[in-house]
Amino acid sequence: MKQIALYGKGGIGKSTTAANLSAALAEDGLDILQIGCDPKHDSTRMLVHGTWIPTVLDLIRERGDTNITVEDVVYRGFGGVRCVEAGGPEPGIGCAGRGIIATFQLLERLDALKGDVIVYDVLGDVVCGGFAMPMREGYAREIYLVTSGELMSIYAANNIARAIARLSRRARSRCSLGGVICNAKNIEGERELVEEFARRINSRMIAYIPRSRIVQVAELQKQTVIEYAPESEQAGVYRDLARLVYGNDMTSIPTPMEMDEIESFALEFVQV
Repeated sequence: MKQIALYGKGGIGKSTTAANLSAALAEDGLDILQIGCDPKHDSTRMLVHGTWIPTVLDLIRERGDTNITVEDVVYRGFGGVRCVEAGGPEPGIGCAGRGIIATFQLLERLDALKGDVIVYDVLGDVVCGGFAMPMREGYAREIYLVTSGELMSIYAANNIARAIARLSRRARSRCSLGGVICNAKNIEGERELVEEFARRINSRMIAYIPRSRIVQVAELQKQTVIEYAPESEQAGVYRDLARLVYGNDMTSIPTPMEMDEIESFALEFVQV
């Protein structure tokens, strides 16, 4: 079983990338489980045609964790992808990371953490204990950083690389960096910037996802690009990503940059 996690800054397109990745993997006949680890609980929506599926944390609050079945938390989406949303606390109350911890504990008890590939879609702005759990506890072995060429996106990706480097030293974790995915914002020199960022942190850019209107159109139709426009170039990009990720056996321990290094590095690619 391959266990991967997509981390990145909020709003960078992790969920869109994760859902299309899962859909493309499922097209190849693989058994896929996608777990949304974000309080917004929108990771799997396009896989289930816009449905807001019940979150694990909401169900635990309503029923207690001993009165929940697999059918209550695991929903089938496009291509048979099994979809789970961890959820989060009520606004202003509690820790968002608790939803991830509670979700994994429940799924383990229900024997639901299985399949050919598990895709964890994780918020990476702040890599606190809860959000780092997929890495820290050995659930996600391969981490993929989703970033654009924007400075704050690179900064967040670098912070996550720092967490990977630290956690990789733990025997239980054994996580490593599978690569960097550039989800483009159409910034001049963006591909070259992200390629160089990946190189400087001892990794590689495994995929470049161009900005495309078809992504927005598909989401307005409450579908992944793979389902809505299967013959489009963008669907081909996601299929290429799926093949690269599934067949990837080249991982590394990252060497993150310091903050002043990131700023000077970004300036190299910006014409002032």
